[in-house]
Amino acid sequence: MHSTRILAAALTALALAGNASAQQHDPATPLAVASKVMLRGEAHDVAVREMRIVRRNDILVVQADLANMGRTDRTVFYRFRWLDNVGNQVGDGESWKQMSVLGLGQQTVKSVAPHAAAVDLRLEMNVEPR
Repeated sequence: MHSTRILAAALTALALAGNASAQQHDPATPLAVASKVMLRGEAHDVAVREMRIVRRNDILVVQADLANMGRTDRTVFYRFRWLDNVGNQVGDGESWKQMSVLGLGQQTVKSVAPHAAAVDLRLEMNVEPR
């Protein structure tokens, strides 16, 4: 009984540690998507609802759907960080882009990896009220 409680506590700690970045995101964001998002600050009702990643001609291509669940328009600053198989950044990095997401609206952002060595990505976002 005691070892079962210790095992349960250890599993809970591991789950919380693994989902620490996902917990700051909106519950509407699936955990698989939240693991690819680096949110800088508050989400202000904006969530990444879906992310599609495909490899075309040996280059990663991504599309991410951002949804604003609030009635107030939001300004989203975003960029993609492309990573190699050990987690190092590939390329010089993208510049920040700005976009408006209207209240109760949705926008899709797209990007293409700079090099075939990219095998993973992170979508960095900063959401500000307008």
